[in-house]
Amino acid sequence: MRTERVRVRRLPKRAAYDRATIHAILDEALVCHLGFVHADQPFVIPTLHARIGDRVYVHGSSASRMLGKLTQGVSACITVTLIDGLVLARSAFHHSINYRSVVLLGIACAVTDPEEKLAALHAFTDHLVPGRWDDVRSPTPQELKATSVLYLPLQEASAKVRVGPPVDDEEDYAMDVWAGVLPLRLQAQRPEADPRLDAGIAPPGYLTAYHRGAAHART
Repeated sequence: MRTERVRVRRLPKRAAYDRATIHAILDEALVCHLGFVHADQPFVIPTLHARIGDRVYVHGSSASRMLGKLTQGVSACITVTLIDGLVLARSAFHHSINYRSVVLLGIACAVTDPEEKLAALHAFTDHLVPGRWDDVRSPTPQELKATSVLYLPLQEASAKVRVGPPVDDEEDYAMDVWAGVLPLRLQAQRPEADPRLDAGIAPPGYLTAYHRGAAHART
């Protein structure tokens, strides 16, 4: 996955190029940012994604300008970032965050095979909430026609990860100032039922026990 274009130059010791690290970050992140250039104007669009093997899928309306442009073979970039904590140093200069991120470069490919498109939509649904696809109605032919699905191959990607406490200048360690890490995480709240939900339908276990850190990994 490592190429010169995705080689981490700033703090290279934080870089990772192995598939396991990159897959894990992509699988845990709920939202990616998809970048491309249209009519000399850069766009970065937040969107949902899902990974199956070494392909990262995005989807949207067949009338979408973003997807329509990407099907023309333009270069694209997908990024995801997970924030794990605020790093509070003794000096303002050395404040930071603990994070895990991925940058993926490539040419988007349109999915035309109906079975692959359905598998991708399955992956999108279970990427949000593992197990959800089996409980809901599958897309109709009309819904499939109205949905465009594209993928970027995981051929040119890198991860960057920061962990641990702040790194202060040596002379600052004697300062009478609190320093350390404030951990952060995405935490699900109590499910809120649709007002039109029939009485007596309880939230499924995959919602009441939902934890993003245990995101479903698709091999």
